[in-house]
Amino acid sequence: MSDPENYTIGWICAITTEYVAAQEFLDERYSVDIDDFLDERYSVDIDDYTLGRIGNHNVAISVLPMGEYDSFSTAQAATNMIQSFPNIRICMMVGIGSGVPSQKHDIRLGDIVVGIELNDQSAVLQYDFGSRRPGQSFEPIGFLDQPPILRRAVHELQAQYEHKGHKLDDAVNKIIERRPRLRKRCQRPDLASDGLYRSHIYHLMDSELPCAMSCGDDPSCLVSRSPRTEYDDNPAIYYGLIASASQLMKDASFRDEVAAEKDILCFEMEAAGMMNHFPCLVIRGICDYADSHKNKDWQWYAAMVSAAYAKDILRQIVPQQVIQEAKIIDILKDLESYAPIIHKIDEIDINDS
Repeated sequence: MSDPENYTIGWICAITTEYVAAQEFLDERYSVDIDDFLDERYSVDIDDYTLGRIGNHNVAISVLPMGEYDSFSTAQAATNMIQSFPNIRICMMVGIGSGVPSQKHDIRLGDIVVGIELNDQSAVLQYDFGSRRPGQSFEPIGFLDQPPILRRAVHELQAQYEHKGHKLDDAVNKIIERRPRLRKRCQRPDLASDGLYRSHIYHLMDSELPCAMSCGDDPSCLVSRSPRTEYDDNPAIYYGLIASASQLMKDASFRDEVAAEKDILCFEMEAAGMMNHFPCLVIRGICDYADSHKNKDWQWYAAMVSAAYAKDILRQIVPQQVIQEAKIIDILKDLESYAPIIHKIDEIDINDS
């Protein structure tokens, strides 16, 4: 596919691990020289892209610059993408995130959280954790827009999974069989490495020892959880609110407090860059528990299984339905034309308050 205007799906990754996973789930990878592909009209875009096909969708996949894992970089990458591929209608952010286990949501490592609007609540909320003071509730400072076509695809796929189960783990294993060099990194880690420490147990800041040695593996330090049965989905998929902030969540007590207030399922950092304007679906494979016990063992598997889910989502969507959606670049142009009006309304609100 040698024309940038033939691409309607954008897929944004934050880190190389996610980028590799996304590429592996393409049905076909196009052999294209990006420098020649993006002619002088798009010369300002220096981002790296992999182009390919999933089903009948042409997909442009990009990754953030190394070391620039923040909302600004995400916004810049998304802007570059829709300028270089002006017919993109749908964007997905797919990769890893930090899960929030609770009595209500038995989230475990390797599970998937899908940011979706439920009960008049946004799919993704942007927070500034640093500005909050004790005793204050959190107020969102941004939200993620989602077109009906994405919400419909999520709900249809959810119904299919409930009826027949899913084969996401099988999909990852098929990739590993095809790419043996990925086995050590991408296969599902041993369940013994999925330990959920109680909120008051902190990992020593300067310790490079594994948690089992640094924090202990005494059962009193860990939350007891029943093994999943053959009838349980594994990985499990959760639908609801994802919180995006400018810094990692590493405090389990703080995590529990915030999550209980807003029923948050997952914390991450990059989706805040898509706030307010970009029609986007955020999919996160869970690689740690948003606490001080960061677990890199699960990052590759979490990235792979989230990419497998994203592929299933695209299979739910008919290309003709995508074409009926507005181009993201046109949505942004409309917002720019309304900007002076919105600014004036804000001034009136401030003066009246």
